[in-house]
Amino acid sequence: MDVMALTSTQAAAPTVPAGDRSGHTTAALPWVRPALLGLLAATLALYTWNLTASGWANSFYTAAAQAGSESWKAFFYGSFDASNAITVDKPPASLWVMALSVRLFGLSSFAILLPQALMGVATVGVVFATVRRHFGPAAGLLAGAVVALTPVAALMFRFNNPDALLTLLMALAAWALVRGVEKASARWMALVGLFIGLGFLTKTLQVLLVVPFLGLAYLVAAPTSLRRRIGHSLVALGAAVLSAGWWVAVVELVPTDARPYIGGSQTNSFLDLTFGYNGLGRLNGAETGSVGGGNGWGVTGLARMFDSSNGGQVSWLIPSALILLVAGLVLRGRRPRTDLRRAAYLVWGGWLVVTMLVFSLMAGIFHEYYTVALAPAIGALVGMGATEAWERRGSWLGATALALATAAAAIWGFILLSRTTAYGDWLRFGVLSIGLAAAVLLLVLRGLPGKVLAGIAAVGVVAALAGPAAYSLTTVSEAHTGSIVLAGPAGATRGGGPGFGRPRGVQGSGGQAFGAPPFGGGGGFGPPPQGGPGGFAPPQQGGRGGAGGLLDAATPSTTVVAALSEDAQSYTWVAAAVGSQRAAGLQIATQLPVMAIGGFNGSDPSPTLEQFQQYVADGRIHYFAGGGPGFGGVGQMGGSSASSEIAAWVQENFQSVTIDGTTFYDLTQPVNGPVAVDAGMAT
Repeated sequence: MDVMALTSTQAAAPTVPAGDRSGHTTAALPWVRPALLGLLAATLALYTWNLTASGWANSFYTAAAQAGSESWKAFFYGSFDASNAITVDKPPASLWVMALSVRLFGLSSFAILLPQALMGVATVGVVFATVRRHFGPAAGLLAGAVVALTPVAALMFRFNNPDALLTLLMALAAWALVRGVEKASARWMALVGLFIGLGFLTKTLQVLLVVPFLGLAYLVAAPTSLRRRIGHSLVALGAAVLSAGWWVAVVELVPTDARPYIGGSQTNSFLDLTFGYNGLGRLNGAETGSVGGGNGWGVTGLARMFDSSNGGQVSWLIPSALILLVAGLVLRGRRPRTDLRRAAYLVWGGWLVVTMLVFSLMAGIFHEYYTVALAPAIGALVGMGATEAWERRGSWLGATALALATAAAAIWGFILLSRTTAYGDWLRFGVLSIGLAAAVLLLVLRGLPGKVLAGIAAVGVVAALAGPAAYSLTTVSEAHTGSIVLAGPAGATRGGGPGFGRPRGVQGSGGQAFGAPPFGGGGGFGPPPQGGPGGFAPPQQGGRGGAGGLLDAATPSTTVVAALSEDAQSYTWVAAAVGSQRAAGLQIATQLPVMAIGGFNGSDPSPTLEQFQQYVADGRIHYFAGGGPGFGGVGQMGGSSASSEIAAWVQENFQSVTIDGTTFYDLTQPVNGPVAVDAGMAT
């Protein structure tokens, strides 16, 4: 697969271009800047079109961003609520960006989602700049286009999970590493460490998947002594530790009664969260307090990235990328140790292979949208490898690599398009026939003039990108909300979460259609419309839903909002609810603090029953929301039972009130007079 048709100058030169070392010579070509600006503008248009149709997207993170916009303490810790009861189950870097956006623009869907769209455009630009340095601008443009059109990228760069910022920071780390290898620069390696550290503050250990081959590339290829290469690598390590460790140290050293509880942990420790629920638990499946388990997160194995859950999200060009990676390494095999192109293959190839293997074999919580982390590596390898093979197209090895990569893209694209009926037969058969024809012609006509072959290559590129482009256009035309979201057309992907082994749009046990469109449509820059009469509106879900409110926030009616907002200044929390998504809907609508009992899954020991009883006795909580995981929701894997104990105690001791069809418990109205609380037990 190849797009060297972008420049006849490169097409006419079968040898290594002048840009092999720095790319500065090819950067002077007059078409480069307009082409780059066009790519970035098209990416921006794709990622911002219909942006607010997704409303609050993942309300869990939207609520935390709202809290951070109201309280600097909540901002620093990544608290779910402005009264700082509990944090989200991730470090706060991505929340910092959204909270600042909310402070600037006010709370709206646009303010929440625009930062992610801009991160997507920046990621495309960074991949272009990194690939261009040693492979030329055409390679950079192809790499950037592949990233932009990867369906899961079109999903997650329009969604408010931490994955958008994480992907950008990993791409920046690769960019800085490539610059560092060129000059054997300790300063550039310190910048690599800075980006890795910020990635840790975004999604903890996942950023480390790219580190081994970043380090290997520098140790292999930097043009200096081994001693200095090791020293510079230690500089990067130190920078990573400092850029992430300062925040971790503050959280661990501040007394627990002076900060919020660390959500997702069972011991109120960020280190426990990092190495437990978000760390080894993801690999071996032993996430204490999680839900589902077993095969609930899909079947593990080397084919996982290509299965019916993940294939359409990201795998369109993975076969081509792997073919071109191998071809590139073979073609650079006899080059000196300091060969910069081979170093680039190590960086991006290692990123792709290691991350794929971990995602494929991890037994714990895995969501399809995690695969956005593969997009920069896939794009870079396609752009670099296609360029390398194009320059050697007169040889059997170069021509064969081009033909195999083009054919692989066509065949695999046909298979993926055959998993959906959304586009009819014309697209899948067109991709197959045009792609295979281009592959054959690139092989048998390799001796023709470069301009002729460039035209054939361009046709092959169009065929290869047609499938992911169609999926991406479908993705941006639909709303995506909740905790688990999917790219592409409805029905093309089968679920991998607990109890979600059905295509989107098929009804679940709760009676809600998974994938139902959001109420009120998209458009505009304001918040999503309130739910209608009857209290909470059905969840807005563009992926999979259900699980008793565990994965979706509902939108309360204006009557519910008014009731919770009344006399709000008299309470620390206007309400409490089991599970973060249940609480998120109330908090976003009222823009007032709501306590998320038990954190995201309702399985964290925060607060304990005794603590909650004391809060109630002190008059700090007004209402308790009925329903949620604590009221007979999904099963959990260990963790605390405090949320169930609290729910039972509330039901037994306080008056239930129905507000516009929704059940709450008024914690200022005991059933049989004042409720006794053992003050000695409360902390």
